[in-house]
Amino acid sequence: MDSVLLARMQFALTTIYHFFFVPLTIGLAFIIALMQTLYVVKKNEIYKKMAKFWGHLFLINFAVGVVTGIIQEFQFGMNWSDYSRFVGDVFGAPLAIEALLAFFMESTFIGLWIFGWDRLPKKVHLASIWLVSIGTIISGFWILTANSFMQVPVGYEIRNGRAEMVDFLALITNGQLWVEFPHVITGALATGAFFIAGVSAYNLLRKKHIEFYKKSMNIALIIGFIGSLGTAFTGHGQAQYLVKTQPMKMAAAEGIWEDTPDPAPWSAFAWIDTKNQENKFELNIPYALSYLAYSKFEGSLKGMKTLQAEYAKKYDPIVGKGTNYIPPVKTTYWSFRLMIGFGMAMILLSMIGLYLWKKGRLEQSSMFLKILVPAISFPFLANTFGWIMTEVGRQPWTVFGLMTTADAVSPNVSAGTILFSIIMYTLIFTILAGVMVYLMVREIKRGPVEHQDVNSTVSIDPFNKAGV
Repeated sequence: MDSVLLARMQFALTTIYHFFFVPLTIGLAFIIALMQTLYVVKKNEIYKKMAKFWGHLFLINFAVGVVTGIIQEFQFGMNWSDYSRFVGDVFGAPLAIEALLAFFMESTFIGLWIFGWDRLPKKVHLASIWLVSIGTIISGFWILTANSFMQVPVGYEIRNGRAEMVDFLALITNGQLWVEFPHVITGALATGAFFIAGVSAYNLLRKKHIEFYKKSMNIALIIGFIGSLGTAFTGHGQAQYLVKTQPMKMAAAEGIWEDTPDPAPWSAFAWIDTKNQENKFELNIPYALSYLAYSKFEGSLKGMKTLQAEYAKKYDPIVGKGTNYIPPVKTTYWSFRLMIGFGMAMILLSMIGLYLWKKGRLEQSSMFLKILVPAISFPFLANTFGWIMTEVGRQPWTVFGLMTTADAVSPNVSAGTILFSIIMYTLIFTILAGVMVYLMVREIKRGPVEHQDVNSTVSIDPFNKAGV
């Protein structure tokens, strides 16, 4: 195996693993802040218990997420040094702001929130958790600013063989950022909500703390519906933007080899033959792709063969003749559909849950509650498949139109070294996952008992990003 493939595998491993924690952190922080707001406004102790209990699980997730995030960042210098040299002046700015502003904001106010129960005035303590929530969202904004530059480069000039930032405002007003950011945040809200709903369903099935978990479930279903529906609408906007900026990715996501007719049908299922660059079988929905792409029942899309010829003419002088600009089609096509499938399932489950709640039959609906427990995984799977489609569909580019993946890898890091690090990372991640699952299960089984103190659940130093 060559070093480029191994470096890509390693980055995929660390990114996917890290992103299990990111949306859950953002979603839980917001919902906990909402629960504590209800406590301050309604003066009902059950909302305080809810904020504390779900706060325990949030802290466990946050601690593990910090560790995995640091491992991911190290790779830019280890495995992708040529990439870092080329775009470090642009890419490094939002990452630095994220660390210096957003992360330290989160860390500081997490500390105040952990140790401030019954010590700080209620409204000051409430402000702490809201600032944590805002900090997690700001953190996501700056990370996505960096990613959006890789998708649609803006605000730079090539000087001395490097991309140098010349317009910071262009970076933060990048159109890609403003379709990507709301999609990620609404997905994060759905992730936090389905986690709470699934844990609540598990305990309602066991007839444990019924009133506590009923109220938690009610809040989760509302946020879950808003989040999953918002994810669908923002994803639609992102797909339409993709047609304009990365038509090859869109063509691969839809399995389009030849230019489509006008109006274009949407492929619900296709048997893709990448060797012969054709689809052996397709199940199409007439007019649907035109509407998804242009919000009207007319318009065609270019196929991958046409785009390959156009890209070769435009980009071969930059990256060399003979470059294949078609990404892994099967991976892009099916990850897109799996993302949509799990997203639609989340909307449906949220609607069913809200209906049962309105009818007063939620806690008696054992079948629905049993479905909600494994449905905890749905937003995690949707998030993962969405990012696979986004990143794999951009191949062969690391920075679209400027640098290919093959040119971005570290030239002096051997395949054996990368393989060894993959094995070690896998081992470390497995141990971390085991520890996290153990702590989560322990807290869930313990439940919202009166004598629990948030300080006793997780021993972390919130001001130390490395966790050492």
